[in-house]
Amino acid sequence: MPTSGEKKRLLTGDRPTGKLHLGHYVGSLVNRVRLQDEYECYFIIADLHVLTTRPEKESIAEIGDNVREMVLDYLACGIDPQKSSIYLQSAVHAVYEMNLFFEMLVTVNRLQRIPSIKEMARAANMDEEAVPFGLLGYPVLQAADILMPRAHLVPVGKDNVAHVELTREIARRFNYLYGEFFPIPEALVSEVPVLVGTDGQAKMSKSLGNAIFLSDDAKTVRQKVFSMYTDPKRIRADIPGTVEGNPVFIYHDIFNPDKEEVEDLKARYRAGRVGDVEVKEKLAIALNNFLDPIRERRAYFAGQKGLVERIIYEGTERVNEIANETLREMKKLMGIHALHNRIRRKALESIKAEQEAAS
Repeated sequence: MPTSGEKKRLLTGDRPTGKLHLGHYVGSLVNRVRLQDEYECYFIIADLHVLTTRPEKESIAEIGDNVREMVLDYLACGIDPQKSSIYLQSAVHAVYEMNLFFEMLVTVNRLQRIPSIKEMARAANMDEEAVPFGLLGYPVLQAADILMPRAHLVPVGKDNVAHVELTREIARRFNYLYGEFFPIPEALVSEVPVLVGTDGQAKMSKSLGNAIFLSDDAKTVRQKVFSMYTDPKRIRADIPGTVEGNPVFIYHDIFNPDKEEVEDLKARYRAGRVGDVEVKEKLAIALNNFLDPIRERRAYFAGQKGLVERIIYEGTERVNEIANETLREMKKLMGIHALHNRIRRKALESIKAEQEAAS
């Protein structure tokens, strides 16, 4: 536990499967930026988690480019590497051992009850009978990620709350068996836990093609806005429309700071006195105003050769120190450290005795 004056720790991150979108921003990024002065922050580039659904060599080859794009999005949104550690999961080897130890503290039945596992399998076009062990154990590795820096807070999207709950159970189980060591982390869900995609049918997702990316240019954003799903019953502008649940107005509420304009559009939409073109045009303007400073910062950071790589390297070095310390303490509490030391001591004593006898 942190002593007086020490900051509590926060961990969260993303799988490097491509650029980030508005759903990532409202679901987690906004909280990361807001809390980086209050907490000691660790942001994981979860490349090992990519392998749970995409283990092919071709997918692994894409990770490098995806990592760079994702970290540029982090920086563009305001994550400060001077205040936070951005690190590569696969380069923190202590997590591999922690994952193994934690696997002993959870049952298969418990993992099978986590709904996101089946959802991830379906998204990857996997048959339920063909789910790999690594995907079933995804939340255990996630628990190792969270507990490695002994995090207190985990900003996540709504679909990952169940994973944090499993982490809490594993931390309690470890503390019960071996002694109090891990804090019990809390999940922090954003005010907008799920952002519907432009198709109005599912949450925003890269794989579903319904995303507006943080790096999209103004023309692309406008095109995506004008293709957005609205009220299907409203075939003419003079027909009263439904605002509630309408993706265009959901986005207006989140991203348009002119609340008076939004309320005027809603009133006229309900009364059949405004067309979708005007509503979407004003949304496109609001979104581009929101994204302009993010795009500007992204271009600035992208132009600095080697910057992203240096940030990841330095962050990973810092995290490795913490991870190794956590692993050492775990092994001491479990008794594994003492066993290894006892064997080593007796082996060295035997070698020394043989050498003395030979001389």
